[in-house]
Amino acid sequence: MKTDRDRGDERNVQARKEAASEFAVAALTFIAADDERLGTFLALSGIGPESLRTAAGSPGFLCGVLDHVAGDEALLIAFAEHSDIDPGDVVRARDVLAGEPRA
Repeated sequence: MKTDRDRGDERNVQARKEAASEFAVAALTFIAADDERLGTFLALSGIGPESLRTAAGSPGFLCGVLDHVAGDEALLIAFAEHSDIDPGDVVRARDVLAGEPRA
């Protein structure tokens, strides 16, 4: 039987996943705003521009977006500055989407 604490923990996990997904969509929007960044992302991901909206609904794809941003230091810094966030937030959001436990 689930306790109130268990239900609260589940809601907290779901809220973190939703926030991480929104964060990844913001990163994708940032990438898509620049033709060069978008071209690089599409070439590396193998996805076509016509499939971006559909793919953006997939947590796995969104995790890949954050992997892409985190794997390119210049892109990571540009996105962090644009979004006024700590670059480490990208990795933390990626970990949430990947289902990796927080240390």
